[in-house]
Amino acid sequence: MTLLTQTVNSVSVSNRFDIGSGRPFTLIAGPCVIESERMIMQVAENLKQVCLDLGIHLIFKSSFDKANRTSLDSPRGVGMDEGLRILQKVKTELDLPLITDVHESWQCAPVAEVVDALQIPAFLSRQTDLLLAAGRTGRIVNVKKGQFMAPWDMKQVIQKMESVGNHNVMLCERGSSFGYNNLVVDMTGLVEMRTFGYPVVFDATHSVQKPSGNGSTTGGNRDMAPYLINAALAVGVDAIFAEVHPDPDKAFSDAANQLRLSTIKPILERAKAIDAITKNL
Repeated sequence: MTLLTQTVNSVSVSNRFDIGSGRPFTLIAGPCVIESERMIMQVAENLKQVCLDLGIHLIFKSSFDKANRTSLDSPRGVGMDEGLRILQKVKTELDLPLITDVHESWQCAPVAEVVDALQIPAFLSRQTDLLLAAGRTGRIVNVKKGQFMAPWDMKQVIQKMESVGNHNVMLCERGSSFGYNNLVVDMTGLVEMRTFGYPVVFDATHSVQKPSGNGSTTGGNRDMAPYLINAALAVGVDAIFAEVHPDPDKAFSDAANQLRLSTIKPILERAKAIDAITKNL
């Protein structure tokens, strides 16, 4: 059985469009962290127009807090209250579905009042209380596979989500630890996770990280991300996750691996062509 013929539970993004079961890939994209309202609106407007031009469904992503930082001195974001206000503005003014990270159980309910999907960071993917709280909101939950986990370990994540009646689950690959300060992507893991019956997301920009590779900050190589996007779509994934920034080298976080906003359209044009061939669209 192949990735494409495996039946999965499609997830509905607020009754706008579905993800899974051989549909064209959805893009989950935006800056790693909310740095300012102006920057978020700029990126969201640009991504929306690019995706409209190409006929690609978009879920806008940005985090109000980056709790997992290499250094105590690294900026974390604007905080939950201000972050949710800015995300609500994106939703109201640009009519875009939203996803953002949650790090603690108590955040899930208030965040779910604004966004269409919750995201569980990779380092928290085994935290039972957090998964159950996210699941109880009824929102889509995109769970990133920990860098320390095998693909089949995600069956336990699914079991936790299903135990609270949530079948709006997506499983996200973002690379596996490969020695020190390095990640590697095993494309067979995408196939393996798809056999569990839920849509699979490929996180291209975190997969090219070099965790703590610069000492007090994370390194990476954004130039490799488009190649991994193409490879994942050739396998047949349901969604692509990519962090995008107007000037990545000045970004608050993940400066080395976020894609430059001005380059995203040609990357997506090629991605769409590969997706169409793979899925016979």
